Amino acid sequence: MAPHPANGPDRVASIMLSWHSLDLVACTTLQTLWAGYGHICALTARATTAEAAAHLNQLCGVESSSVGSTYPLILKLISPPRESTGHDEDEGHLRKMLSYEVEQYFYSAVVPLLGDDIAVAKCLASTRGMDHGQEGARDLQGLMATVMVDLRPRFPVAGEKRSVLSPTQVHAALGWLAGFHARSWGLLLPATRDEYVLPPLEESRRRRQNADKESGRGLWLNGGYTYLATRQKEYASLARDLDLEWSGAMCIPPEGSALSVAEMAALFLTPCGRPIESYIHGDVKSENLFTTADGDAVAFFDFQYVGLGLGVCDLAKLFTCSVPLRLLVDVDEPLPEQLTMCDGESRLLKRYHACLLQNNDPDLYPWDTFKRHWETALVDWCRFQASWGFWGNTEWLEARVRSIIGDQEWRGWLHQNISSRVDGKAI
Repeated sequence: MAPHPANGPDRVASIMLSWHSLDLVACTTLQTLWAGYGHICALTARATTAEAAAHLNQLCGVESSSVGSTYPLILKLISPPRESTGHDEDEGHLRKMLSYEVEQYFYSAVVPLLGDDIAVAKCLASTRGMDHGQEGARDLQGLMATVMVDLRPRFPVAGEKRSVLSPTQVHAALGWLAGFHARSWGLLLPATRDEYVLPPLEESRRRRQNADKESGRGLWLNGGYTYLATRQKEYASLARDLDLEWSGAMCIPPEGSALSVAEMAALFLTPCGRPIESYIHGDVKSENLFTTADGDAVAFFDFQYVGLGLGVCDLAKLFTCSVPLRLLVDVDEPLPEQLTMCDGESRLLKRYHACLLQNNDPDLYPWDTFKRHWETALVDWCRFQASWGFWGNTEWLEARVRSIIGDQEWRGWLHQNISSRVDGKAI
């Protein structure tokens, strides 16, 4: 259901821009959000004061603009369809609504801490924590809206499908991710678990029980949307379908173990305070990035699933869904049933790993440890795809994971590294 004209994109944009002495010149809808949950709009704003122009110059990276200058901005407006409000315990609805809250927090609280080296849209205005005494604020009740800088003038090329990404663009994406992950090692805000957002159903229960507290208003405690704790229905369906290859390989516990391979991989990847954990984007794909004209720099957007995790989880989706297959494998199609790491895959991983540790102690994250983490992330990502639906470099992913789970050294390493995290259980 479209928002009422009284709180439609034009009206919302006009109100929020007025807080910063800006006039709305134009508002064009770029995209309707999933299931009618809102809109993404391109705005053109005009500065009405010297102070407003100076502020926008800084945010947009413009050197010399003044009163009357116009600026390209983006409005992300969340106005859920009315029929969705009665489904408070629907996990999909909860996940989506919480993700919008997380994204607002990221743009308003985290982006200012990232610095200018990591290309992310800077936030101009947000309904998060707005002063309800501000002009027009009453009209924004029940809405979530964020106005941010439009990066397309600097990054005009949309990532689109993986098959069209060049090696230069892929390298730029790896550089962006490495910079983002490494930078967040020094942030990790907020510092207490209570301020992170739990999986949707858990978060809903916590908010009902602590209605008077502001817990769970930060980033996701576990970044991404595919991790096992929030995909139990799909996992149970995969476990029941014994005719599928991945049902047995992923869901049946090995002899003498209480946990399946999928459960062990998920347990290992669950954030627990390790020094190499970082913020992860959570939904890395070519459709969520723009590049410069020559492809040597990228900007990511869509931070609805940003939260704690291991950076390799971002890489697993990137390699499967966004990197052209020719950059990963050195063999002709069709691929073999099992595939160890090829030179192409290794080169990309080593490029990311070197960028990640560029300004850090190399002993913080040794290559052999990083490689095991990468393998575990591939297994976890394959579990999600097997239970939800495969897409991307499917044959490569499946062949790699068959090789990984058949490697007794990897299994021994995984068993050893989760033993301390399972209290009193045989694993």
